[in-house]
Amino acid sequence: MRTIDTIYIDGAFVTPHGDDRAPLFNPATEKQIGEVRLGDADDVNHAVAAAKRAFPAMAHTTPAERAVMLRRLHKAVAARADDMFAAMVEEYGAPSSFTGFSVQHAAALFEDMAKTVETYAFRRTIGRAEVSMEPLGVVAAIIPWNSTLGFIASKIATAIAAGSTIVVKPSEMSAIQTQVMAQAVHAAGLSKGVINIVNGYGPIVGAALSTHPDIAKISFTGSTMTGRAILTAAAQTFKRVTLELGGKGPQILLEDADLATAIPIALASGFVNSGQACVAGTRLLAPESRLDETLARLKDHIETLKVGAATDPNAQIGPMVSQKQWERVQSYIRLGIDEGATLLTGGEGRPDGLEHGWFVRPTVFADVANQMRIAREEIFGPVLCVIPYRNEAEAIAIANDTSYGLQSYVLSSDLDHAKRVAGQLQAGRVVINGAPHEPLAPFGGFKQSGIGREYGAFGLDGFLEPRAVLS
Repeated sequence: MRTIDTIYIDGAFVTPHGDDRAPLFNPATEKQIGEVRLGDADDVNHAVAAAKRAFPAMAHTTPAERAVMLRRLHKAVAARADDMFAAMVEEYGAPSSFTGFSVQHAAALFEDMAKTVETYAFRRTIGRAEVSMEPLGVVAAIIPWNSTLGFIASKIATAIAAGSTIVVKPSEMSAIQTQVMAQAVHAAGLSKGVINIVNGYGPIVGAALSTHPDIAKISFTGSTMTGRAILTAAAQTFKRVTLELGGKGPQILLEDADLATAIPIALASGFVNSGQACVAGTRLLAPESRLDETLARLKDHIETLKVGAATDPNAQIGPMVSQKQWERVQSYIRLGIDEGATLLTGGEGRPDGLEHGWFVRPTVFADVANQMRIAREEIFGPVLCVIPYRNEAEAIAIANDTSYGLQSYVLSSDLDHAKRVAGQLQAGRVVINGAPHEPLAPFGGFKQSGIGREYGAFGLDGFLEPRAVLS
């Protein structure tokens, strides 16, 4: 049993004032593996005060000095790659392919932002005005559990690049991963108070950060419902916000798609991170003219996917993070049946051969109407809805008929055709034929998928205020 009983404030690991404890579980076994002591509002006050003290000096650093800091963080995080991989396997249980990407991605974010700082125009001349891009002040970052390492890294990297200081509130369910990241951050040797990390519950630590008068900006990744509450709280003091929220990503399978290639890509996009991803393409829009073949290929391919623990290198889908999340996914599978959708494959319960662990049977529903709740609400598990369409215009209309707009997908054998369709989709990102992640491209959502963008220069914009001096 691991006991995590410190938080990171003002350059030191300290005992929290808060005395709540939260259990930590291995989702593949359902066994408790540890406990974390959580911070409270007093700990938030101490962390914000430390960040506020550190801000004036940080704000006066040059872009070159910030790039050096970011590369020190990159080196320190990369040095703990094995420990981060092990922590993510034990505490989160994602397949090794996703975990490997996540660990590499977390370290790379600092190098990517260092390159951005070196090319970003912090000073610009607009007519007779001299415009400078100024750091906002103390930033609060509130992090979910489904990609803890990457989210912490991206928000710290952007704050440092902007010349701000930061207080991070990670998920209490990710305390082992957070501890390794905090140790890496400490090893990078930045000035005291520049980076602070406080474990705690959202309604306590998150709420205290959202209303704190000395917080200038909140960067939040998580559910739309929580984002709405943070936005409301932040409005009282006009805090700047970046909100990366939920999604119900459509995948448009065009009539000219090569199904042998497209179906594996569609399932990989729909079940990415075991379905626990806001970017998952959980609505597959298939042409009626090819619907039977599409369903047959989906059924055949999904039954080759292996569900299992992260310790199994062949596993492609891991467990849900918690019993609560497992029960949520089960409830949506029952709801889909009740709504009249046809269960093509999967269903309730655990996959055959897995008696323990929060594993879900990869599930595909056919005969789904876009007005069904399973097609409109974020399930956050390996559940795919197949929605037929008659023509391309209807496919685009169905894709855009959602309150979300984070990431959409187009599958086609004709790249120009795919790009024409992509240009009509209301989403912050559109991925064509499973294209790989582009680390410097903006990431964020339209509509209720959020406000603002992350990564690269677009992410840095949101952490800065332009000041114009006219002479």
